[in-house]
Amino acid sequence: MADPSIQTFCCHKPRMGNPSVSLMSEFNSTTYNIVCLVSSVLGCLGAIYQMLPRTDKSLSRRWFSLTSQRGRQIVVWLALADFLASLGVSMRSIVKLNNSLTMSWDEKAIIFCTILAAWIEYFYMVTWLWTLLYAVDTWLAFGQRQGYPKLYHAMAWTIPAFLTTTGLTLLYFPNADCHNFGTVKPDPTFTRLLPNYVLMYSMIAAVMLLAPCFFVASARNADSLVSSCLRQVTNKERSVVQAIRLKFALIVGMFAICWTPNLVNGIIIWCTWGNLSVSFLLGLWYLMAAVNPLQAFLNSIVYRRANTKIDFQFTVRLTDETAPLLPSNINT
Repeated sequence: MADPSIQTFCCHKPRMGNPSVSLMSEFNSTTYNIVCLVSSVLGCLGAIYQMLPRTDKSLSRRWFSLTSQRGRQIVVWLALADFLASLGVSMRSIVKLNNSLTMSWDEKAIIFCTILAAWIEYFYMVTWLWTLLYAVDTWLAFGQRQGYPKLYHAMAWTIPAFLTTTGLTLLYFPNADCHNFGTVKPDPTFTRLLPNYVLMYSMIAAVMLLAPCFFVASARNADSLVSSCLRQVTNKERSVVQAIRLKFALIVGMFAICWTPNLVNGIIIWCTWGNLSVSFLLGLWYLMAAVNPLQAFLNSIVYRRANTKIDFQFTVRLTDETAPLLPSNINT
């Protein structure tokens, strides 16, 4: 599970009466961490599957490519970030299941917890940006325009680093006592807790809003591209365009399934703090523990190309990264 609520649990032990105490005890429970571990292991396996090299079974006769080579490169980087994020979740779960640092509040435990929290937040932010960049590059590709791989990498790796550093620095420094703000005057809750919530949830919301727009535009470009290149559109061409639309819908739907619970969680926490429905939040957190790390596993399904197979000899036929989705002779 990747959520700002979890990151506050790296702070010093809250005073009794704080509503986070009961939630924290469940976060450290065996059941919760088993759910996280199973989901994250599945995520790691899905990400590894995505990164395996592939060859195209019908490259010489393909008239329309569902994913260009440059799209494939984006998917591989997305899978790498997914793997590292899921690995962080699994490491945190294993540590808590071993009970070595679970309820310890010394500086060593706090630092270890903080590092894992930053690791998980950073790489999930990277996956969100790669998801959006995939939508942008697909739109450019169907518009027969070149991609910008260097710019993609600069954005995908540096923006999350800046946001993660900013959010967690405000949360943990100068002291990791982020559960007891209400006892201090003036109360710094908004200046220390809220920024990290806003930064994470704003990125999730941006992907949910912008990615569908780019995919809708890409689908329209696909229709126009087929009509302009062919005098007559056959059932085969129509089925491929429909497959493209379905793939875009699945990507958007998968992302919504994995991350909508986090947005709901944030709204509930900030709207009902002091009168939290602990049972409802726990159910929501178990849902997030299951679906957040499963993003990598689901990505391996929705981004999969039907006309490719895994090359266990690691011999991959690569095309130019800026190659258009359509070959020069569309009828071949």
